[in-house]
Amino acid sequence: MKNKMDRNLKQSLSKKLNKSELELLPRALDIIGSIVIIEIPAGLRKKEKLIAKTILELHKSVKTVVKKAGKFSGRLRLRATKFLAGIDTRETLYRENGCMMKLDIDKCYFSPRLASDRLNVAKQVKKGEKILVMFGGVAPYAVAIAKNSKAAEIISVEINRIASEYAKKNVILNKIGNVQIIQGDVKRIIPLLKKKKMKFDRIVMTRPQLKDTFLHEAFMIAKKGTIINMHDFSDEKNMPDESFAKIFDAAAKDKIKYRILQWKKIGEVAPYRYRLRIDFRIL
Repeated sequence: MKNKMDRNLKQSLSKKLNKSELELLPRALDIIGSIVIIEIPAGLRKKEKLIAKTILELHKSVKTVVKKAGKFSGRLRLRATKFLAGIDTRETLYRENGCMMKLDIDKCYFSPRLASDRLNVAKQVKKGEKILVMFGGVAPYAVAIAKNSKAAEIISVEINRIASEYAKKNVILNKIGNVQIIQGDVKRIIPLLKKKKMKFDRIVMTRPQLKDTFLHEAFMIAKKGTIINMHDFSDEKNMPDESFAKIFDAAAKDKIKYRILQWKKIGEVAPYRYRLRIDFRIL
């Protein structure tokens, strides 16, 4: 989850940092299970160990503090971290919405900031739905849907081998029997699903920030009435028109008729740039 920086942290550091350093303290941190991920500005690098140890003292449930050592990058959307204090590990057990997720924060993409979106999508699911989750990661959407709905079948596809292994463990950890994990590239896996004449009632597209919309692949295994929950990224000034245009262009190319149901912002990824979700139905 994304937490506002605890006021107690500033108070605890008030006699150890000067005024300008206190102002540089980040306003938020990410907590994934027992691991805190913090962003350290250049002006605080000499004090990063002190800050990390103070976080450990203030939050007894936190066992590890690391700092961001780069941005999410590459096909697998990974970001390296640097150990600062506590137990030197990157594996953690995370809980949300009645679900448990085991993962390695350096080897698997995972965003605790999408917890409410995962539950929101799960609450949309009707009894008996067959669901495909593209870019499934360690299976947070698949597990959240399985635990919070009466879906009949959920298939989660993820290219990252390590994330897929964690996904399989998370299916067992949460004692669910209607989730299948497939490791592979959606561009290779979806044609195979189509060949098996598989169609889905809902397609959840937790898309990375890539130029490809992957809508062509989604349309291959959609049918009349399929709902697509698609993630996109856009600058605030272009929302939601930029995302609507991507859907319009892809649908026109594949001769698909559709209707937008709703759209919503689900997280800020940079100043004035947002992740949003567009829900639309195939007609």
